[in-house]
Amino acid sequence: MAVEHDEIGIWSEVKLAIIKKYATAYTTVMEAQRRERISRLRWLYIDGYAGSGHHISKTSGDLVEGSPLIALNTNPPFHEYHFIDSDSGRAAELRKESGDRPDVFTYSEDCNKVLMEKVFPRAKFKDYNRALCLLDPYNIDLRWDVIEAAGKEGSIEIFLNFMVMDINRNAMRRNPSKSVKSKVEQMSRLWGDDSWLDAGYDQVPTLFDYSVPVKVSNERFAEAFRQRLIKQAGFKYVPKLMPMTTKTNAVIYYLYFASQKEAGMDIVNDIFNQYRAKQGL
Repeated sequence: MAVEHDEIGIWSEVKLAIIKKYATAYTTVMEAQRRERISRLRWLYIDGYAGSGHHISKTSGDLVEGSPLIALNTNPPFHEYHFIDSDSGRAAELRKESGDRPDVFTYSEDCNKVLMEKVFPRAKFKDYNRALCLLDPYNIDLRWDVIEAAGKEGSIEIFLNFMVMDINRNAMRRNPSKSVKSKVEQMSRLWGDDSWLDAGYDQVPTLFDYSVPVKVSNERFAEAFRQRLIKQAGFKYVPKLMPMTTKTNAVIYYLYFASQKEAGMDIVNDIFNQYRAKQGL
């Protein structure tokens, strides 16, 4: 049965363009380091929520290459490609797209489990392996221990989609008692604990003997998560986040980049700033 490709908005097309630019810069730098200093150096591309390989543009109706195909077409190339999607149909479509290449590994399992048990162990710093990892979940089912493992390893750079619209609609409503219980639990797994409630709500005193929770701004909440990537996950460089917006400037999600290398942050800042200028941010 044919796989139905996801439709994506302009914000997702911008994200893919950012990934494409950075992937080329990343492999170019890695190749130069391998030639000049570390002949054993190898680099991997990891896609935690890879999809089927293509999308349909809502803007144009055209077929758009997804992040796995962008990675496969990056030059200089990566040494290994790890594509993960829990949907078996999407994973099967990806296997068709990549053919029988021995450097491509496709998994139709839970991203959190596969990354921790099968993929991150192949990106050990001590083995002269490095990795660029895209974590672009369909909802907020990503676990904090996966993010933290990437930071602690020291060899893995990540792009991370922080789905603030989903969070606001379901996990962090203005009235916390109205939040969806399953989404609140997912949010705690993504954050690592329930301290996100302190980051997401101010306790505002009333005229009586109690306080009421008042939601903080999207920007403040997203900044708290950025600080967590630095202080708890151990990434040294996490540039100012990139808001991904609709045509009416509503924020769908924030795109984070996290690395141990200042050079990576500088390159991403340049790319982010190009798109901020286009969006008038």
